[in-house]
Order: sequence, then structure tokens, then C-alpha cells
Amino acid sequence: MTYIEVIDYLYSHLPMFTRDGTAAFKKDLTNTLRLCERLGNPQKRFPSVHIAGTNGKGSSSHMLAAILQSAGYKTGLYTSPHLLDFRERIKIDGVMVPQSFVIDFVKEYKSFIEEIQPSFFEVTVAMAFAYFALEKVDIAIIETGLGGRLDSTNVILPILSLITNIGYDHMNILGNSLLEIAQEKAGIIKPSIPVVISERQAIVDELFLQRAGDQHAPIRFASDEWSIHQTTIDTTYQYIQASHQITGEDITIRLDLRGSYQQKNVAGVLTSVQMLQKLGYLIGAESIKTGLASVQRLTGLMGRWQTLSTHPLVICDTGHNEDGWQEVMRNIQSTTHKRLHLILGVMRDKDLAHMLALLPQAASYYFCNPAFERALPASELEAKALEFNLVGKAYESIPIAINAAIQAATVDDLIFIGGSTFVVAEALPVFM
Repeated sequence: MTYIEVIDYLYSHLPMFTRDGTAAFKKDLTNTLRLCERLGNPQKRFPSVHIAGTNGKGSSSHMLAAILQSAGYKTGLYTSPHLLDFRERIKIDGVMVPQSFVIDFVKEYKSFIEEIQPSFFEVTVAMAFAYFALEKVDIAIIETGLGGRLDSTNVILPILSLITNIGYDHMNILGNSLLEIAQEKAGIIKPSIPVVISERQAIVDELFLQRAGDQHAPIRFASDEWSIHQTTIDTTYQYIQASHQITGEDITIRLDLRGSYQQKNVAGVLTSVQMLQKLGYLIGAESIKTGLASVQRLTGLMGRWQTLSTHPLVICDTGHNEDGWQEVMRNIQSTTHKRLHLILGVMRDKDLAHMLALLPQAASYYFCNPAFERALPASELEAKALEFNLVGKAYESIPIAINAAIQAATVDDLIFIGGSTFVVAEALPVFM
């Protein structure tokens, strides 16, 4: 089997959440545990940090990985979904897993995969663990896919857990209240394993405290400890002043992720670094600064308030729920522009009413949809948006929508592309 044949096999034979929605979500850890057992339990052969949250877990994972790489640690990174290449999910020191490893893994375990019928995500999690163990990483950053308690990644026993924030997303699986969603995320808190909560949220704080207490897990709320504010921003970095409220420590940070929402994530990352230092990891101030200034270069992170082009300015972001869009709108409002063009696509299972209510009526809309079944057709999105007085036109593909926006825009305008990770994934090649 060639690499393309292997990837086609995984896509076509295994249930995928990104394509199939809830039908692909396995509500227990049985398959992952069976896969790991067959592999010799590789997840037990390297230390790990487990990261969950509604928004910010991907950015936080990449920031922490970049810092650890800068400190000289061989760092594994497992995230999802990917944007351009399946191998983005599994990296060591920012380098994607080799095609040869993916081919050999699938060939060796194909019959067992067909026997137990795991999901696409379950197989990729096991593949990542096997690769990190084989390569003897010093530490691995493991991002949950969906939720936490029943997420396939939750078979690990990490040295540290980090929960970024709780918001409304995937309610049909995780629950219809923030407390229900937090209960699922809190499932990554393990007995006696320290946990960092990036952001205090009054409605869910007590739940985290109770779960940590029940598990005898030390817990810290990063937003209580760090005062984070942006001092300035340019075309490459946002400059952040971070002050620790207890120790008085001050850090001036150049962060190459320019979205204002990253300031919340930085607090959780800095507290996580402190916890790792207590566990014996040698991470100096210069490693922190170097890592945060080079997250994209060191880890390959894409799609977080990423500038794709200038004159006109074209920016994309993978924010895809109500909280994510609130942050996106803050960034749009703080970005100088004459007119706003929004290229928008969403999934069928998203809470459109809350999302569309956040969007400005004084903008030109270009509705589109990624090329798979779970996406909401552009024409349906156009009709729904019109109920909120958001006027635009549906386009048959994302590249066509992008071309239309660029033709209509002047050099002083802003074109924003988003609404879904998969919209961004299909937009990126247009600018490469």
C-alpha cells in the first residue's frame, strides 16, 4: 500500500467524526484500550501532558510544545483535526510522522483494526502513542479530540493536566449546559495528578474544585495567578506583559500567535510551565520567550488568526463556536479596515442562531461549504443568515468564494475566512 492508499483506507473504512458526526463517536474507551494493549501499551512508555477545553486547547498544546522544544526536550505533539496533511496530527519537535511509519502501522495492524472496528480517531491516537514510544520522546503533549472523560486520549496517565476553558460546543454529545460540558472535560483530572485551569469561570469552578478534591489532585487557576495584557501588536507578533500576582515575576513576551484570545491561553501555559519546573523539567525564561515567539515555526501551527495575504488583508481563523466567534469579532473590530468581507461556512450540527447573532450586518458575505456531507450547504447557510439580516451570496466552492471576495475588495478592506476548521483547511492551499 502506498501512503495515499493507506490514508484512503483509513478515511473510507473507519467512522470519522469530521465526516459522520455523532455516529463516529464511541462512548467508551474499549477500542482504544484494546488497540493500546495490542501495541504493548505504548502510552505508558513516555511522560505526557493532557490538554482539554472547548477553545484554546490546540493553541495551548502548540505553545507548550514550542517551549519544551526550546528547552531542549524531544517533544511529541498529538492534536486534531489536521488542516492539510493527516500527519499534522502526530509530530515530534515540529516534524510530522514519516509516511513510512503510517504505512507500516496500518499494514501491520490492518487485520486487527478490521476485527475490532475502531473509529478513525481511535486508530490515530494509538498510532501517535506507538510513534512517540518508538522514538523515545522526552515528553508528549496530548490534546483531547472531543470532551475528555470518554475521549480516546484519556487512556494516558499524564504528569500534568490542563483545561483551557468551557464553552458551548458539541452539545448533542457533551450536554446542553456548561456544567454538563465541564463534567466531561473534568474527566481528564486523574488521582494525585496536578491540574491547571486556564480561566476562572464562576459557573464551573466549583465542579473542577470538587473533582480535583475527590481525586486528591492539586489544582491551580492560572487566571488568578497571572495578569496578562497586550502592550502592542505588529504584523508578526503581539507583545504581552505577564505579571505573576504572587511571586512578582514579570515576563515580556513576543507571541507569534496574534489573536487577542491567546492572552487567556498564555496564562494557562505559563502556569503549566511552572508545574513542569516543579516536576524537574529545566525550562528557563529564555526557553519560554523563544518558544512563544516561534510557535508557528517550531510546531507548524496554522489557522489561528493567520494572515494569508495583504492588500487586501486576508485573515483566517478556525474558531467555530459561539465563544470562538466572540473572540474573532473582537479581533476583527481591532483590525483597521475600510470594508469587511466575510467568507463563511459551518457544519450542520453548529448552533447557528447564537453564532449568526454575533456577526455584523454591515459586511459583505460569501457563503460556502467544505466538500463533505457534514457541512451545511452554502444555500441553506445563506437563507439562515438572511433571517439575521446578513446579506450575501452562496458559492459552490471555497476557492470560488475567496476569488469573488478578492475581486470585490479594495486594498484597505479586510477579508476574513472562517466558521469552521474545514473552511480554513480548504482556504489555505489557495494562498500557497
